Amino acid sequence: MFARKHVAMPAPETAPKGRPTPILPANAEHYIFSRPLNGPYPAGLEVAVFGLGCFWGAERLFWQLGDGIWITAVGYAGGFTPNATYEEVCTGRTGHTEVVVVVYDPKSISYDTLLKTFWEAHDPTQGFRQGNDVGTQYRSAIYTTTPEQLAMAEASKKAYEAAIAGKGYGPITTEIKASPPVYLAEEHHQQYLGKIPHGYCGLKGTGVTCPAPSAQTASDVAQS
Repeated sequence: MFARKHVAMPAPETAPKGRPTPILPANAEHYIFSRPLNGPYPAGLEVAVFGLGCFWGAERLFWQLGDGIWITAVGYAGGFTPNATYEEVCTGRTGHTEVVVVVYDPKSISYDTLLKTFWEAHDPTQGFRQGNDVGTQYRSAIYTTTPEQLAMAEASKKAYEAAIAGKGYGPITTEIKASPPVYLAEEHHQQYLGKIPHGYCGLKGTGVTCPAPSAQTASDVAQS
């Protein structure tokens, strides 16, 4: 059903009104790490937000990075409906994409490593889809939380776009911008593939390695 519609962003006035209270319980814990999903997080940690298709498999990629990852969580961002439900997002009317929130220690794992994981895990040229998953909620996105992240994300896009162009891929459609509000998803979606190890994962990358952008490229992007 969803493959035949919802392949364009909706108008804000048509979005569901949402609700003032979060969907995820305040005391929810990470299924793998047994840490509070809603925080508070220790000082010195940073937050990264990525959308790369169905968030079940995407989240697992990041918690499997191990050392330096404090928590991962799935949610909805980039749209219009506050505290949207999964069912609302799947209508295509909220404008949200499915995202993974990664809280990490930059002293133990770099943002470049997170970007490399992001680019290589999916095809960022497909617009409102990832493989058989079609709809606005499956679009590729990097939502940044610091100016440094934004510059690095733009530089990595430039580097990866050049790399995949050599393999016949078209322009990257990934949305890159400062993070809008992120609404954490229902508890049963959190760490879903930790709870259901053989559950659905539709992620498929391009097979192209993401090159590390040069410091000069990142500096050029930041100043442009």
